[in-house]
Amino acid sequence: MPIPELFDMTGKTALITGSSRGIGKAIAHRMAEHGANVVVSSRKLDACEAAVAEINAAVGRTAAIAIPANIALKEQLQALVDATVTRFGQIDTLVCNAASNPYYGPQAGITDEQFGKILQNNIISNHWLIAMVAPAMLARKDGSITIISSIGGLKGSTIIGAYCISKAADMQLARNLAAEFGPSNVRVNAICPGLIKTDFAKALWDDPAILAASTSGAPLRRIGIPDEIAGMAVLLATKAGGFTTGQSFVIDGGATVV
Repeated sequence: MPIPELFDMTGKTALITGSSRGIGKAIAHRMAEHGANVVVSSRKLDACEAAVAEINAAVGRTAAIAIPANIALKEQLQALVDATVTRFGQIDTLVCNAASNPYYGPQAGITDEQFGKILQNNIISNHWLIAMVAPAMLARKDGSITIISSIGGLKGSTIIGAYCISKAADMQLARNLAAEFGPSNVRVNAICPGLIKTDFAKALWDDPAILAASTSGAPLRRIGIPDEIAGMAVLLATKAGGFTTGQSFVIDGGATVV
């Protein structure tokens, strides 16, 4: 099969949460470049519309639309799914990218509200959204679901412990659902970025001392950029990833191998 065909998303529809900026926007942009219709979603309509305008201008067609949703509200997630299906007919690829981390510090200092928000937005909301999208994929015997996890789920942390707990759970969610959905040809995987230069991770790279500590021991000796995550998301959504399920792909400049 020719390489372009392996990565072709022409006529496919991708729903990507948290896609008005950062990793999510990069994934939406690259999937649109590969032919997909993409739904850009985050809480704020104006931010979604700005991302949509940028993507559509770049690809030269109306590839992206904006549908805002708060992932913490189940009814808004259902409305997001319903609106996407109404517009495009079906969802071929789901990327659960949106996440929260309202607390930095020792585990003992986190409030119940902060801990609950992390678990809700980073695990439960993914479970909800997948449960809304998967039945149609299973009925068609075709679909791809990708959860954006983190290398934080692979190791301990003294400053983002609750976030790391949630990201470890996301990897297990992908494994569980891959086992459940595989017989119906629906694939579920996780991507585990290392430190990526996004607004979301700014607290971890804006401080030169923290950035140096995070990158000096990694083989590539640098921070990543969103496009370096987007490429894997495209692969997992296309024929190139057709035999791949239940996996957690670490993309971290080698930080976890040393």
